[in-house]
Amino acid sequence: MARRSRYTEYNEDLNVWPAFTDLMSNAFMILVLFLFLTIIISQINKSQISKNINQSVQNSEQLALKIKQLQQQVKYLQIQLQSEKKSTDAPPIIVIKDEGAYRFASGSAEISQEMSNYILKQIVPEIETRTKQYGINVVEIIGHTDGQANGQVTSNLDVNLENVVSGNLPVGKLQAGSNADLGLMRALSVVKVLRDIQKKQGKLSELSFRAYSAAQLILPNGQFAGIARKEDVTRRRIEIRFTRLGEVQEVR
Repeated sequence: MARRSRYTEYNEDLNVWPAFTDLMSNAFMILVLFLFLTIIISQINKSQISKNINQSVQNSEQLALKIKQLQQQVKYLQIQLQSEKKSTDAPPIIVIKDEGAYRFASGSAEISQEMSNYILKQIVPEIETRTKQYGINVVEIIGHTDGQANGQVTSNLDVNLENVVSGNLPVGKLQAGSNADLGLMRALSVVKVLRDIQKKQGKLSELSFRAYSAAQLILPNGQFAGIARKEDVTRRRIEIRFTRLGEVQEVR
């Protein structure tokens, strides 16, 4: 009996399965808990990532809107700058030299067909470009002569000038009694060609033309001329100038 009791106690001491089972159970629970924690953390991370993505998309949309607004502001400022440039920059002066096929006959203001074609094909496109570029509404045509005396012809401009402007008389009917008359007649001839192109071809829209004479007073370099009563073809020319009319103001 004593031997059997010792054997039983020995077997009970060697029975470790309950402890192993408890250990495995605890380990499984820990593993399950760890898995749950992993899933929870993963969901939290996904939620945070989704939130970050949404925030990034929102930030991108706001940035795109801001960029668009800035582009509009830049465009507006460019328009303003161009407007300021138009109001401050001086447009160039176009010169038709009295030479070659574009020469006026001595004492005459009649324009040749070659010169008319030149005005249509070369001068008109340049006028249209410059008037748009600088916001011009008035084109001034100025006739310049040399200092050679114009002879003993009696001027009839005081009588016929308005009829020529209105088209009732051709420019050839005018008689220049001075270089001032001759410069005005030649400027008026160019104006009539430009107005005819404007009326018949629809070019040069919304522009007004004015004819002036500088006679022999101004040299090509802009300086006042001295006394020189000889022929000088370099001084004979038509100048085309651009200006903007403002409000008329009387200074008292």
